[in-house]
Amino acid sequence: MVGSSAGLHEDAGRLSGEVLDLHRALTSLQEELEAVDWYQQRAQGASNSQLKDVLMHNMAEEMEHACMLLEWIRRHSPVFAQQMEHYLFTQGAITGKELPPP
Repeated sequence: MVGSSAGLHEDAGRLSGEVLDLHRALTSLQEELEAVDWYQQRAQGASNSQLKDVLMHNMAEEMEHACMLLEWIRRHSPVFAQQMEHYLFTQGAITGKELPPP
């Protein structure tokens, strides 16, 4: 997943500092989510209960990092903030209530 977004798709000289920082945050978020997945798989596969506990602890820390990045993204991207406000922490169907494009 991260491999396709690790590099820029445009010349860095043509991109604003804001776009570059958002790219850094999004790439870091992808890495954190990938780590959550790895730790969960390793914990489930572990036969030693103490190792499983350590791996689950590590997974929770990666979730913390991911949530911190999501909050930074929300604070620095009005479009993400609008989408998050519309979809997160809501009840009922998730689909079928798309917002119009910005």
